[in-house]
Formats: sequence, structure tokens, C-alpha cells
Amino acid sequence: MHTYLFVDGLDLVARSDSRMVGLEPRRLLRPGGPLYPGDMPRTVEVAAGAGVGGLAVRVRLRGEAVIWSGLMFPGLGGGVVGEVRFRVGRYLGEVELAYAAALK
Repeated sequence: MHTYLFVDGLDLVARSDSRMVGLEPRRLLRPGGPLYPGDMPRTVEVAAGAGVGGLAVRVRLRGEAVIWSGLMFPGLGGGVVGEVRFRVGRYLGEVELAYAAALK
């Protein structure tokens, strides 16, 4: 089982490198786990692939926004997406829902 990470309807992992898959959901999504934002920014490995290394994002909390930076994937308009922002309440709700689904 692996985690799918969608940003604006786009699969971040597949668009970054189709040879990779998201890491195990219980590892990434657990309460207080790597994708939970904190006061201090941190780099989180979110995907890996045989012989291709890994994919990491920098996660930080700034006010009411969770920011993922250090990205490099093609967006809907063809431009490169380097950073995305999420409203903290919605973000945490989605992470909790995904974690609960992974436990089933």
C-alpha cells in the first residue's frame, strides 16, 4: 500500500517521476507524523523508487497556511509548480481522513 498525494487534482508523485510511488500511508499520515506541519520547517521524503532515489517536500506552517516547497512538477498550465499552500484546517482534515482510510 502506498500514499497518493494530489495537489489541485494532479498526482504529485507520478508527475514528479512516474517511476516512484508514495511511501506507506501509516508512516506519512499518522497523527503527529511527517506531514503534520510544525513551527519548524522540515524536509519529508514522500516517495521512493527502485534505482531512482526519493522525492521530498519541505513542510512548514506559516500562520493559517501549510506550505509545501521544494517541488518541481508540471502544473495544469504546463508551468513548473515549486510551492503549494493549503489552509491548515482543511489540510489536517484531509490527512486525518486519509490516515483513517489506511487503517481499514
